[in-house]
Amino acid sequence: MFELNSQQLEIVKQLKLLILDVDGVLTDGRLFFDDNGKEYKCFHARDGHGIKLLRQTGVEVAVISGRKSNSVTLRMQGLGVEHVYQGHENKRVAFAEILQRLALKPEHVAYIGDDILDLPVMRQVGFAVAVQDANFAVKEHAHWQTQTAGGLGAVREICDLIMQAQGTFEGVLQTYL
Repeated sequence: MFELNSQQLEIVKQLKLLILDVDGVLTDGRLFFDDNGKEYKCFHARDGHGIKLLRQTGVEVAVISGRKSNSVTLRMQGLGVEHVYQGHENKRVAFAEILQRLALKPEHVAYIGDDILDLPVMRQVGFAVAVQDANFAVKEHAHWQTQTAGGLGAVREICDLIMQAQGTFEGVLQTYL
């Protein structure tokens, strides 16, 4: 299991929602454009599978992104993520709407981010996570940091951590053994 202190463990056991940033978290942060201006993003398969597994255990997943991208819409649809907020540079508004829609308190939410645009929400949630290659200021405000960089399996790390802390990981694993 990943290392958590006793206070962190108690918080993670109570999580009901994981909110993800996109660029730099679900992707490695690089933006690819073709000559016609069409944007491309690269998602990691392990992150996607972690999201599916986490959702199977009853923990909901949402996305808040400062940018809009059809590839994000398509990827989240494929993973069954219903709460997708794009084009929200002020992420507080989307966060408040998600809390209201799901009737959750901020302390029951984890947020994983990589840049200072994520800090307003990270500072409100019960468990703030920075990816390994996050901006230094984000790392300073995080409760926990992944060992993996954004877009390369960092989301899977937090999904596995939540499942392990909540005692659901073994049950999920058994369906594959």
